[in-house]
Amino acid sequence: MKFRKYLRGSGRVLAFVFIASVIWLLFDIAALRISISDVNQDLKEREIVLKQGRRKDNVDVLKHNLQKVNIDKKEFLKKSHRFEMKVDKVYRKRPMARPENQAELKQDKHLNPMSMADKSSVKQNEVINRSKVNLIVNSLVKGTVISIPEKINKTKTVINRRVKNITTNINKIKAAFNGQTDANLDVKAHLLTKALPAVQEKTHLPALKENGVKKVHHINDTVVMPRNDVHVDAGLQKNLSNELLKPAEGDKPKNIIENSEKHGNTFNKTKTDIIQKPSELKAQDPAEEALRVPQSTSVRGRRSGGHHKVMALDVTDRPRDPRAVGQFGQPARVPRDKELESRRRWSEGFFNVFLSEQIPIDRAIPDTRPQICSENLVHDNLPSTSVIFCFVDEVWSTLLRSVHSVLNRSPPHLLKEIILVDDCSTKDYLKEQLDVYMSQFPKVRIIHLKERQGLIRARIAGASAATGEVLTFLDSHVECNVGWLEPLLERVYLDHKKVVCPVIEVISDKDMSYMLVDNFQRGIFRWPLVFGWSALPEEYIRKNQIKDSDPIRCPVMAGGLFSIDKSYFYELGAYDPGLDVWGGENMEISFKIWMCGGEIEIIPCSRVGHIFRGDNPYKFPKDRVKTVERNLARVAEVWLDDYKELFYGHGYHHLLDKSVTDIGNLTEQIELREKLKCKSFKWYLENVYPDLDAPLVKAEGLIFNVGTRTCLVFQNGILFFDKCDLTNKSQHFSYTWLKMLRQNTSCLAPQEKQIIMEPCDNTKPHLRWMHKSGKVLTEHVMMEGHSRPICLEAGVKADSIFLEDCDPINTFQKWQFTHYYAE
Repeated sequence: MKFRKYLRGSGRVLAFVFIASVIWLLFDIAALRISISDVNQDLKEREIVLKQGRRKDNVDVLKHNLQKVNIDKKEFLKKSHRFEMKVDKVYRKRPMARPENQAELKQDKHLNPMSMADKSSVKQNEVINRSKVNLIVNSLVKGTVISIPEKINKTKTVINRRVKNITTNINKIKAAFNGQTDANLDVKAHLLTKALPAVQEKTHLPALKENGVKKVHHINDTVVMPRNDVHVDAGLQKNLSNELLKPAEGDKPKNIIENSEKHGNTFNKTKTDIIQKPSELKAQDPAEEALRVPQSTSVRGRRSGGHHKVMALDVTDRPRDPRAVGQFGQPARVPRDKELESRRRWSEGFFNVFLSEQIPIDRAIPDTRPQICSENLVHDNLPSTSVIFCFVDEVWSTLLRSVHSVLNRSPPHLLKEIILVDDCSTKDYLKEQLDVYMSQFPKVRIIHLKERQGLIRARIAGASAATGEVLTFLDSHVECNVGWLEPLLERVYLDHKKVVCPVIEVISDKDMSYMLVDNFQRGIFRWPLVFGWSALPEEYIRKNQIKDSDPIRCPVMAGGLFSIDKSYFYELGAYDPGLDVWGGENMEISFKIWMCGGEIEIIPCSRVGHIFRGDNPYKFPKDRVKTVERNLARVAEVWLDDYKELFYGHGYHHLLDKSVTDIGNLTEQIELREKLKCKSFKWYLENVYPDLDAPLVKAEGLIFNVGTRTCLVFQNGILFFDKCDLTNKSQHFSYTWLKMLRQNTSCLAPQEKQIIMEPCDNTKPHLRWMHKSGKVLTEHVMMEGHSRPICLEAGVKADSIFLEDCDPINTFQKWQFTHYYAE
């Protein structure tokens, strides 16, 4: 009764107000925790930036047209004027805090990145210590932890006071951190920047002086630039100073490896002069040490399971010129007075070499990833990778642009090294000039092969020299996009038997523009082992609720760009060393991966642009066509089982004659397949690529003669006709891809004008018959390779079968199979 008395009248109102206040406080505290989490993420991202010693601006405000190419069309490269134009918000828009004390910091224009990080860290600690919020900033692997007092008094007045104080302090911390960090990073904006030109002053780059090139010191993977030094990013010979092109007197760059047979040991001993040894480094301030990215070690030994968002790095040593030719992946135009030179130089690389030389070697390209990709989490302790470029007579500008795109957009602690394998190039600029230029990058190693080995063996040489846990193979005319590396390594980290490929986007060979490709594309092949692209069926996408950022199972990789666990690569036997130069290696390794327990995926959150050339600018040691055909024949013999007849039956009959084409010894490859206990090609078709049309024969069943209305029978070594009977196995024949009329192991063969059965032999041309293979005489069975049309004919009384000159209206020369699977 006493309790009810207090709930009467104004007491009830007070009780309601008190309960409402408590509920409001709970919501307020929850909002506060969310705000603190935002600070946590912000601190962690800025910590990563400070560790790298470079500016990380993600303010992206540009919108521009991008060409979109449908790679499912066969002629997309030849008809670039038909590309669909698509407006896309290619850069993610992220607000950047305005520095409050920028004027004060700009007074010291000679601060280096590490000293800026040090001072920023000290000032942050002062602000943090004055607050009642404990901020514990750990390393990148451990993450960032923010804790607040847990005990709050129950009274409404005390809680409101504490909430107000904490909110005020948090705001101060955010303002102080944003202001000081951004200001510090802006001090040397002309050296350390990732910001898009749209948010920079539109000024021309300073002209390079003859003696203005200095060394760039890499300490613990953090770039440290000397004061007032401008890093040379010009990739063309005309933009390089004479001093840079000259090797040091009496010394040769130490990251150059010329003996390919001993490059493995040499790589382990190689260090460039511009890297300081850890023992030579001076003692650093603890705050500076905390901001430094640790040196690469064995990732497998320190995996902890922490996560972070994918880093969309795009670091440059100087701001990009927004007016530069081809900037942001925009199409470039050849001036009228240079059109003749542009056409003349086309054959140097079978793309527009002239325009490529006008484009900056570190140009910006649009971020074409699905929107969700920038929010994806990856493990902190991903494996390191060795990026391997193999090339021969590659164009200077595209080779440098490929290397710079990897250096600028890859997390330094994950990029173990870049290995350039020069397959005995003939161009002078790919010898000493390349060695000198790359000597400024400690992570770049060069292998000069003394004899031409071809792409396949060059990759094997590069892999044997690699020290990273993952091998990443790239073509030498690509541009890696932001956030390209971590999504690939994440999939390999989760399963070392996953082989992953980026989405390969198109760099136009004509105007060097960066073009989008349709989503949900995968690599496939058609007979006879011809690679192509195909979109996932819409029904399959809907049924499996596939998002545009989900990995896509890929039956066959394109072969030029992929990442694979190094130990798994060698477990699979690497590439077949019997393959020559180029061609078929993507088929071989794709079948090997799938059939021997692995998987191939395309990762939509990883994007790499690639110049698709209409022809190869380099020469094959032997005939190009014969080289590719021979390689494909090796693949077919080892991996296709009975389905190899489909390969030979699509125009490669001549490869069956071993006296003409020697495909080499296959013993080791066959034994490797048995050792790995690989599955059959039939399993591959049923489980990996079920939508491929792959019947073992072109037609089968009874052979019905239209004139006699009877069926052909082979029994007890004799051919004759009888009433058609599907249950009679003696009447069952097949028409193979090698154009043979076969029953079990016996095939129809001509003997003068008579027909007999003899043991099948794929190499014997006289056993081949043409049926349903032309526009005329489609129902006839005609001898192949005869000087005049000779057809199979049944006797009028169905008592014989013989050869006769073809007659289009003679029904006794017309034959039909019960089932047809292909023409």
